Amino acid sequence: MPAKRTTKTATTASHTDPADAINEDLGRRVKKLRSDRNWSLEELASTSGVSRSMLSEIERQRANPTLSVTYRIAQAFGLSLQDLIESANSASTIQTIRANERTQIFRSDKQCQIRTLSPLNLEKDVEFYELRLPRGGVLKSQPHIDGTREFLTVEEGSIDLQSGNSAETLTKGDSATYRADVPHTIANTGKSEAVAFLVVIYR
Repeated sequence: MPAKRTTKTATTASHTDPADAINEDLGRRVKKLRSDRNWSLEELASTSGVSRSMLSEIERQRANPTLSVTYRIAQAFGLSLQDLIESANSASTIQTIRANERTQIFRSDKQCQIRTLSPLNLEKDVEFYELRLPRGGVLKSQPHIDGTREFLTVEEGSIDLQSGNSAETLTKGDSATYRADVPHTIANTGKSEAVAFLVVIYR
């Protein structure tokens, strides 16, 4: 919800100092990113190393945080400094995720590696992942929120897909869409690593 403005502020809005505009945008972005992750101020403070009081002032657009503070907040969200402070009205509309960005690795163990290919600020809206499952690797997921669907495309290997009581075998080039608000499993049944791309859409 936009902050309430007085008549005096409204009449001078067109002359807003660029630094003030950046701070206002930063406050809104931090609050939204925290809300999207269902984090409390205390949780963000613990993750970022920035005090709760400072975070509160930033979200209320009453603080002028240093570059160091802003960088720590960006790191907490897994974003670059530029991504965090970039204005919604910025000339650049491209968000880039580099192949070597370790913050994008969502999970990596003996069962699978999951790399996030979509910007982290879109979490719980549309999520895009690269899945790599070694031979015998299995990704078991509990039901997501009602109405959630997933779209899976196999790039390499063979995958057994199960959604609720339905099952299908997919091989290279195959795609499937299925309910993700029921228990669902993606398993590598081939003789080599399986690579797939997964899109999760929430309602």
